[in-house]
Amino acid sequence: MSVLKEDFLWGGATAANQYEGAWDVDGKGPSISDMCTNGSHTRPKRVTPVLEEGTLYPSHEATDFYHHYKEDIALAAEMGFRCFRMSINWSRIFPTGMEALPNEAGLQFYDRVFDELKKYDMEPIVTISHYEIPYALVEKYNGWYSRKVIDCFFHYCEVLFERYQNKVKYWLTFNEINSGTLPMGAVLSLGCIRGYCGPVTEVPDEKQIRYQGLHHQFVASARAVKLAHEKYPCFRMGCMTLFATKYPYTCNPDDILKCQREMRRMNWFTSDVQVRGTYPSYMNRFFEENNITIQKAAGDDELLKTGTVDFFTFSYYMSTCETSDPAAAAAAGGNLIGGCANPYLKASDWGWPIDPKGLRYSLNEIYDRYQIPLMVVENGLGAYDRKETDGSIHDDYRIAYLRQHIEQMKEAVKDGVDLMGYTPWGWIDVVSASTGEMAKRYGFVYVEKYDDGTGDLRRRKKDSFYWYQKVIRSNGEDL
Repeated sequence: MSVLKEDFLWGGATAANQYEGAWDVDGKGPSISDMCTNGSHTRPKRVTPVLEEGTLYPSHEATDFYHHYKEDIALAAEMGFRCFRMSINWSRIFPTGMEALPNEAGLQFYDRVFDELKKYDMEPIVTISHYEIPYALVEKYNGWYSRKVIDCFFHYCEVLFERYQNKVKYWLTFNEINSGTLPMGAVLSLGCIRGYCGPVTEVPDEKQIRYQGLHHQFVASARAVKLAHEKYPCFRMGCMTLFATKYPYTCNPDDILKCQREMRRMNWFTSDVQVRGTYPSYMNRFFEENNITIQKAAGDDELLKTGTVDFFTFSYYMSTCETSDPAAAAAAGGNLIGGCANPYLKASDWGWPIDPKGLRYSLNEIYDRYQIPLMVVENGLGAYDRKETDGSIHDDYRIAYLRQHIEQMKEAVKDGVDLMGYTPWGWIDVVSASTGEMAKRYGFVYVEKYDDGTGDLRRRKKDSFYWYQKVIRSNGEDL
């Protein structure tokens, strides 16, 4: 008998800005991602307010789901997907984010996608905003720093909910909303970078602006959830968090307290608001010590209470350690989410610690805290994939990574966690969000697209394709 429930949602995850391409086709406007250049493991991608001639902007074509959606969905169906996590490109529906009427061509594209998914009995799990705020909202309002963007987002949600009410059941309001607690989130999520030109890793750390923008996202999410609950009772509304598991580097009480502070700020703050419906008291000291004053409008607090989500989803890629000793931190090194490296763990080609047991730990911590259904909607290994002369890709390292994480998911279910499903990240190769490169591949399906912009976009099945097909068929028992 399977450890996982019979209706467990097996699938895979993508995002429009990294996968869809067709950035200016059929009326689509530019998003924040469309203004980001490519980069690499050693060279950060840049954001430019004006497109530079002769510079590669990888999201413009990405891996072209827009023109390959039937082929790709058929590949997902061949693996046995029961669900398909995707996002809608906001600027494909409202090119500037400010129009009164939506772009019908954009709406029709997603109609076709949802109809294709239905043909294969795949449940769409739709992220409403996944790192693609319309760039016009960045230019006019400095992105989410302005309350005016709440109304733009709400109008967008009204259109999506009404149009797709019979095609989509599961909705996530914002992707990795807590990325707004990090400086890089000012680019990816909040769009609070009006006029900035430069590397995404060097965006000024303007905490007041970011946390005010986060508040506006909280209000926007709550309004969308409230609308769904009142008008579309069949919808299930979720939040989505970048869960960056943290451990104390030593048993020094200072390390333990620092770890607790960072877990609260990075991992618990945004979901405490979205699941519990109120700002947690521990943030008061953080705001005071960082000179942050959250401006709220009348009714905001009540709205947060009434607009709480039905289920919790998160990405899990790695864990990190927290130390109070600057010398230890310097010696141990850090990674994308800060902290220092764990000497007990190996790392990926991109320096991300590989910690399957951290996923079990995280699932238990989250479920103990919130007691609502959970779903792992991103998890995967970014790696250099080598294509053999016959076109095959032997990615046993990816299979090993995913096998170990699924094993720990099952342990968490035995521990008592209510787990809804699992959608590994980048089930097909997409542009990396953090570095803007193609070389960092995650997929079960290889796409002929390279960092110089070349490639005929041909799809090839990796060894992991057949392995995951077997995993789904056995409901996680044959790993």
